[in-house]
Amino acid sequence: MFKYPEDRLPVAIILSVSLLDFIVFFTVKNVWLLAGYWLLWLLPKGSMGAWAHHHQHTPTFSSPFLNRLLEFFYALHTGQTTHLWLLHHVLGHHHNYLDQTKDESRWKRKNGKQMGEIEYALNVAATAYPRAFRVGLEHPKKLRTFLIYSALTFGFVAFMCYLKPVQGLFLFVLPMICSLIFVAWVTYDHHAGLDTDNHFEASYNIMNRFFNILTGNLGYHTAHHYRQGLHWSKLPELHEEIKHEIPPHLFVEATFDYLFPDMGENPGRN
Repeated sequence: MFKYPEDRLPVAIILSVSLLDFIVFFTVKNVWLLAGYWLLWLLPKGSMGAWAHHHQHTPTFSSPFLNRLLEFFYALHTGQTTHLWLLHHVLGHHHNYLDQTKDESRWKRKNGKQMGEIEYALNVAATAYPRAFRVGLEHPKKLRTFLIYSALTFGFVAFMCYLKPVQGLFLFVLPMICSLIFVAWVTYDHHAGLDTDNHFEASYNIMNRFFNILTGNLGYHTAHHYRQGLHWSKLPELHEEIKHEIPPHLFVEATFDYLFPDMGENPGRN
C-alpha cells in the first residue's frame, strides 16, 4: 500500500485531524469555539503543506485511488488540490527557479526588484491556481485531473458551507486560504535573493533537527532541488554526498522553530 513506510505516521496524523474536523463540524455550534479551533490549528495545518508537497513529488501510495483520496484530505487542510503543486511546483518551479522571468514561485517583480515577504506570499498564493493551469496546458492529462478533482473538492466545500455556513467557514474555507498563504510565505527564504545559474548556490539549507522533523527534511533544500523525485526520507543521505558543493553561507539556522529561520545576512529578507 505505502511506497515508503516513513509515510505511515504523517498520513495517520493527516487523517486523524480530518476526522476531528468532521466531528467538530457536526457537533460544535458555538462560533467562538469554532474560531478558537481554527486558530489552534492554523499553524499545524499550514505545516501540512510541506507533506502535501512531498506527496506531489513522490506519491504516497501505489494505488491512484488512494492517492486521490489522500489528496482530497490534504486539500481541505492546505488549499492544495490534486495536482496543483504537481503542476505549479514540480513541473513549474523546479524547472524554472533559476529564471525569475519564468519561475512559478518567483521572488522578483517584473522590474527586476526583489519582492518583500508579504508581497511574495500574497502573490504566489493568489497566482497558484492560474499558474498551475498555464503549466497544465503543456500536460493535458494532468491538467484534466487537476480540474476534475479541484472542482470536486470545491464543490464538496461549497456543499458543507451550505449545510452549516459558520462551521464550513472555520473548518474548511479559512484553513484552505490561510494554509496556502502560509505555505507561500515560508517558501520565501528557500531562494529569495539568490540570483544565480548554479543549482548548488540557489537554495538556503536549514540543518535544524526540529525544522526537518516538522517539514520532512525540507531543510535539505539543495538536495531536494538536485534530485526532486527523491523521497523526503532519503534527502539527508543525498545531502551528505553533495554538501561540499554548497557554499557555507547557504547553511542557516532556525531560531523559533521553523517559522522564523535566522537567515543571518540572507539578502532574501528585507
